[in-house]
Amino acid sequence: MHIALMASLALLAGQVHAATLAGHVVGITDGDTITVLDASKTQYAVRLHAMDAPERNQPFGARSKQNLSGLVFGKDVTVEWRKKNHERLVGKVLVDETGADCAFRSCLKSLDAGLQQIRDGLAWHAKQFEREQSPEDRARYAAAEIKARDARAGLWTDAEPVPPWEWRRGRRR
Repeated sequence: MHIALMASLALLAGQVHAATLAGHVVGITDGDTITVLDASKTQYAVRLHAMDAPERNQPFGARSKQNLSGLVFGKDVTVEWRKKNHERLVGKVLVDETGADCAFRSCLKSLDAGLQQIRDGLAWHAKQFEREQSPEDRARYAAAEIKARDARAGLWTDAEPVPPWEWRRGRRR
């Protein structure tokens, strides 16, 4: 019994519990980072989880930022986050699909902005973080990237699009 208890405690210690941030999007940094203002007027930088958009000075960088802005800017969002990275929360950003103002009515925030960026061909599924996703999200993100690539949507119109992690590595040299 002692061994089973220790194993259970070890499993619990390794789990990361998700936290939720509700707020209003007041800024778009690029195609995968936003600024959210909560009810107490505290601003949070939020990096969309498990996806990576082109850098600002990279082909499709401005278009990716513009697309994310259309999805979330000026809207109420819910961020399901599990970690912080470079003073940014990293999480799944959910917004009302209808684009309606949630201040005057109850909203169902069911559109995953990161997944939509991938569907629109303006981001990659960041497979190095897929183990942090639920199996359902992992499958949705992977399928969305394949579908966007096959449809030659967004950045997939480029003959050889360069993933942002390779672009950043090349810029550092």
